[in-house]
Amino acid sequence: MGAYFSEIFLGLKSLFIGLGITFKEFFKPVVTVAYPYQTIKMSERYRGHIELIEDEEGNPKCVVCGMCERGCPSGCISLASESVEYEVEVKGEMKTKKKKVLTRYDLNFTTCSLCGQCVESCNFGAIKFSKEYNLASSRKEDFHFDLLNRLKERNS
Repeated sequence: MGAYFSEIFLGLKSLFIGLGITFKEFFKPVVTVAYPYQTIKMSERYRGHIELIEDEEGNPKCVVCGMCERGCPSGCISLASESVEYEVEVKGEMKTKKKKVLTRYDLNFTTCSLCGQCVESCNFGAIKFSKEYNLASSRKEDFHFDLLNRLKERNS
């Protein structure tokens, strides 16, 4: 019978200790935010997925050298290009030259480890980390980004 009352006493004691902690914490300032209605400002050093940088004309700076694709340890970047001829005036005469033009820049964010090797290996400053952090989905297809189309949509 004494053990029965001892357990009740210990249970009430732990209940009042817990209520005391709750009561003290109740009057402290709020640390969290009401998520869907409020967001916090991301720090400058935050790394989201990569995104293409545009030049002065609104085209991607990427020259399709493939260093980001080769430098990625996860293999989550894939590029495609086509060769385009254009004319340039050199010393008064027109010359035809060829250059690569980016046609596809895909990022599979499901396998990206955000290591930054792609950004470091790009000698032309054509890619950077985005500040986009609110990515949520139940479908992995939503994390396969066509960065060229995203750049065009951002410019429109």
